[in-house]
Amino acid sequence: MSSPQSPSSILHQPRTVWAVAFASVVAFMGIGLVDPILPAISEALEATPAQAELLFTSYLLVTGLAMLVTSWVSGRIGTRWTLLAGLGLVVVFAALAGGAGSVNEIIGLRAGWGLGNALFISTALATIVGAASGGAANAIILYEAALGLGIAIGPLLGGVLGNVSWRAPFFGTATLMAIAFVALLVMLRGDATPRVRVPFSAPFRALRHRGLQRLAITAFLYNIGFFTLLAYTPFPLGFGAIGLGLTFFGWGLGVAITSVWVAPLLTARIRRTAVLGGTLTLLAADLLAASFLVSSPPALVTCVVIGGLLLGVLNTVFTEAVMEATDFPRTVASSAYSSVRFLGGAIAPPLAAWLAAQAGDWLPYAVAAVAVLAGAVVVTASRGVLARVDAHLAEPAEVEAMAIAVGDAA
Repeated sequence: MSSPQSPSSILHQPRTVWAVAFASVVAFMGIGLVDPILPAISEALEATPAQAELLFTSYLLVTGLAMLVTSWVSGRIGTRWTLLAGLGLVVVFAALAGGAGSVNEIIGLRAGWGLGNALFISTALATIVGAASGGAANAIILYEAALGLGIAIGPLLGGVLGNVSWRAPFFGTATLMAIAFVALLVMLRGDATPRVRVPFSAPFRALRHRGLQRLAITAFLYNIGFFTLLAYTPFPLGFGAIGLGLTFFGWGLGVAITSVWVAPLLTARIRRTAVLGGTLTLLAADLLAASFLVSSPPALVTCVVIGGLLLGVLNTVFTEAVMEATDFPRTVASSAYSSVRFLGGAIAPPLAAWLAAQAGDWLPYAVAAVAVLAGAVVVTASRGVLARVDAHLAEPAEVEAMAIAVGDAA
C-alpha cells in the first residue's frame, strides 16, 4: 500500500500512538496464545481435548456477541475509557486464568477475556487514526503492522512460556496488558476521536441486508475451517510447546503477509467474489489434504502453513467485501458480520474434538473441508446479490486500508 508520506514519517508518531500500537500487538497475540499449551492444559488439568477446545469457544463466542454493542458503548463513554476498560478486563481475566485450578474455570475466564478484547480491539484503530501524525494511511499501516505482529508472535510466545509452565502464557499476557494499561492511562488524556452515538439496534438492522447475510453465512462456514486448523491441530501434531509455537508462528506469519500484501494485489485484478470462491476452494483442498496426511507431522505442518497463507487472503477480502456490501457505516456492518462469523469459530474447536473421538483425527479436517467448500458455493451463487461488492476492482490505498483494518478490528 502506498502512502503520500515518506516512509520515515511513519515512525514519527506521538507516544500515545505507540502505546496503543503496543497494546494492539498484545491484544492480537491473545488469538493464538493458548494454541501451544492446549495439550499441556489438557494433561495437567485432566481435561479431555473437547474440554480444552472450549477455551477457544468461550473466548470467540463472547467476542462475537460483544461486537454487537462495542460501537454503542464507545459512543457513550468515549474511546479512552472503552480502551482502558477492555485492557483492564484482559489483565484481570488473564491473570485469574493463570491461577485457575480447573479447565472449567479457565473456560469461564476466557469468556471475560473475550469481552475485554472486543472492547479494546474495536476501539484501537479509531484511536490510532485520531492521534497519529502523517495522515490516516500511515496510522493504518501501523495498525496493520501491530495486527500482523500479534497474530504471528502470539503462538510463539505461548510456546516459549508454555515450555516453562502452561500457566506462564496467561501471566505473561496479564503483565504485558498491565503495562499497556498504565501507558495508556498516562499518555492518552482524552478521546482521540469525537464520540459518535450509534443506535443499539444498528448491527441487528444491518444483518437484514441480503448481501451482508450471504457474506456472514459464507464466513461462518469458512471459520469452521479456520478454527479447526488453528485450534484442533495441536493434538494430532503431538509436539511440545516450543514445536507448536514455531508451527503456528509460521501460520501467523503467513496470515500477516498475505493479508497485507497479496490480497490487495488480487482484488486489484480479480472480482472479490471470484477471489473468495477460488481461495475458499483452495482452502478446502488444503483441509482435505490434511485429513489424508494427519498422521505425518511434517505434512500436517505444511498444511497448516499453507492454510495460513490462504487465510490471510480470505480475511482481507471478506473484510473489503463487507465494507462495500451495504450503505451502513463500516463499523456497524463489520460488527454485525463478525458477530455471525465468530459463531463458526466458536463451534469448530469442540466439534473437531468430538468428531475425532468418533472416527479419528482425519474426520475434523474432512468435515471442515466440506464446510469451507459449502462457503465457496454460497459466495459463488450469490454474485447477483453481491454485485455491489464487485463494482470496483480497486480502491484508493487509504480507503482500502481503512476497510481492512476496521474489519480486522471486529
